[in-house]
Amino acid sequence: MKNTAYQNLANWFEYLNDDCGYENWSQYLIAVLDEYLKKEKLPFVGLDVGCGSGYFTRAFEKHGFSMKGLDVSVEMLDKARVLSAQEGVRCEFLLGDITKFKTPTRFSFVSAINDCFNYIPKEKLAIAFRKVRDALNKNGLFVFDISSERKFYKKVANTVSVDDRDDVTYLSFNSMQESKVIMDVTLFIKNANGKYERLDERHEQYVYNENEITKTLEEVGFEVLKVEGHLGSDKRESDRITFIAKRK
Repeated sequence: MKNTAYQNLANWFEYLNDDCGYENWSQYLIAVLDEYLKKEKLPFVGLDVGCGSGYFTRAFEKHGFSMKGLDVSVEMLDKARVLSAQEGVRCEFLLGDITKFKTPTRFSFVSAINDCFNYIPKEKLAIAFRKVRDALNKNGLFVFDISSERKFYKKVANTVSVDDRDDVTYLSFNSMQESKVIMDVTLFIKNANGKYERLDERHEQYVYNENEITKTLEEVGFEVLKVEGHLGSDKRESDRITFIAKRK
């Protein structure tokens, strides 16, 4: 099966992740961005890379940041536009791959939340980071996270994830291949007639450690300001590692 990530999951992604603490997560990020941009006297203009269905893009825009969202998934961007319209939020959503991204606009910050960079193959990581750097103003902030090695090896590798609800059932069959995780996802969606439709897609994520990330960031022209666990927790015990870096 080829990589078909989010072709079917896009319509269900935020619904199935409603227990991940989106509100607290977005407020943590807003606090980080607010403090830094005010200190550096930078305009509140940001790019949300791997924005998906746009939860964080919308949250940042509601707070007062002028936002653009970037994603490679047509289906995710379609959902992002629908949700933004429903909430009365004006965000611009762009179809594109960060490893090929070019823009005349310069941003005060770039965010990439909820595993975006785990989808970047190892040989393209430096390219992606360099594209982020090129999109930033001098001293612009780069805030992103990855799923930790701890999460992949202790909780994801060679497991089956299940989320069974009245209207949809989510299954993910997860297998490790060296430093890559293959997730074969199946959705069973209940139709109006009570019958279920089966939809399949594949996700491929790459396992990175802290040293790989910080070394590559520094090589392409970032200064790493902080590395911490999810919402500022102890990174040694966290399933998610947050990196905060600035363009030199």
